[in-house]
Amino acid sequence: MRKLSNQLANALVGYGIERGDRVGILLGQCPETAVSHVAVYKIGGIAIPLFTLFGVDALEYRLSNSGAKCVITDNANVQKVLEIRAALPNLQLVVVTDGEAGDGTVAFQRLLELGSDQFEPVRTKADDPALIIYTSGTTGPPKGALHAHRVVLGHLPGVEFPHNFFPQEGDLFWTPADWAWIGGLIDVLFPSWHHGVPVLAHRARKFDPEEAFHLIAKHRVRNAFMPPTALKLMRQVPDPKSRHSFAMRSIGSGGETLGEGLLDWGREVMGVTINEFYGQTEVNLVVSNCAEVMEIRPGSMGRPVPGHTVEVIDESGQPLPAGKVGEVAIKRPDAVMFLQYWGNPRATEEKYIGDWCLTGDLGKKDEDGYLWFVGRKDDVITSAGYRIGPAEIEDCLLKHPSVSIAAVIGKPDKVRTEIVKAFIILKPGSEPRPELEEDIKGFVKTRLAAHEFPREIEFVPELPMTATGKIMRKELRKLEEERLAKRLPE
Repeated sequence: MRKLSNQLANALVGYGIERGDRVGILLGQCPETAVSHVAVYKIGGIAIPLFTLFGVDALEYRLSNSGAKCVITDNANVQKVLEIRAALPNLQLVVVTDGEAGDGTVAFQRLLELGSDQFEPVRTKADDPALIIYTSGTTGPPKGALHAHRVVLGHLPGVEFPHNFFPQEGDLFWTPADWAWIGGLIDVLFPSWHHGVPVLAHRARKFDPEEAFHLIAKHRVRNAFMPPTALKLMRQVPDPKSRHSFAMRSIGSGGETLGEGLLDWGREVMGVTINEFYGQTEVNLVVSNCAEVMEIRPGSMGRPVPGHTVEVIDESGQPLPAGKVGEVAIKRPDAVMFLQYWGNPRATEEKYIGDWCLTGDLGKKDEDGYLWFVGRKDDVITSAGYRIGPAEIEDCLLKHPSVSIAAVIGKPDKVRTEIVKAFIILKPGSEPRPELEEDIKGFVKTRLAAHEFPREIEFVPELPMTATGKIMRKELRKLEEERLAKRLPE
């Protein structure tokens, strides 16, 4: 890796890529991705991880916004870059990792042949910029979170804790999350390499739960970061233990609340307690569970990871007492906190109240310091004077034997301002019918509160999700608003 990254670093410098220049890395889980990242950091450049399933509009926005000077990609994706090249005046070099060069591109292998395997890395400081990771765009246009070189070392406690004191002898890490996202790159690949732990590189174009079981068993995967959606799909596979044997030591999950049912499934099928954790692209892995040393409370994100100050605050920036709902915030300075939004000082300023970095997530803290996710600020439902978070209702819905995945929103209502509406994907074998709808409503009503049960339920084959597997409730709200405007039948 040292030799290959040195060769690529020398070649990039020879092509005029310098310190501070942005380099897009449009590759999947493969060795060339890692080589490219290390080479960019060695020359003092700024890497931009890019998801291979991005279309041309998404790529043009990110490459234009960042002013990328170079893109490293493969044959499967190079045409998308060439299609938008005329709209990217800063783009000078397009590198293709597989096959011969052509159409104004340079072959990756050719760069390695040109470059010497001796290179003295540019001296960078902890707070010097290293990479731009774009947000999922769930609250507006994607923003480029600029991270410093310290971010990898800063992440180590947030990886070691939810993975039960990672690393241990024999550990081997895998995630279905793409290395273009912070969850794959800095929660899995870089921390593993820091500790000398091998990483399995494999990401299917579409997640297949049976294939996931096969990979984990075949390669004796010991540690995995699994998004909640992936775990929910895996839970639907009947009796995987009859076909596979597992050697799992830890599974970490974050992005959506798992609920008690998935935790029980993890213990029964995978042989581990799944440790939930919490963070954002801007400030990642700051709250976590660790079954080795603490009680796991179903539905809780866990406690602040050592080294991070995380509180629930009010609108003036004051920490709230236990049980009160407010915004989850992280205090600066913090080793994993982003430097700024690239080219967007206003958005950077709005991200803070004093020294508190705002997450946009509502939560509460209990007497023992456990944090509980309530919902995104814009996901909160106002119904008949009550403020209702979707997370608890979704967790309750998942306990129903017929429910596979659920999303809850507030639907506009003349009387109540909003009513709770649930969109539900049923488990195989369950059929949508009025009797089941009433049964699910009653199930929630008797377990939560009368004002929290879904007054409307819509059974759907799929839900809108981000590339990282988070449910896009804003798209469901938009759908309801459009229906209301057009007065379409439900």
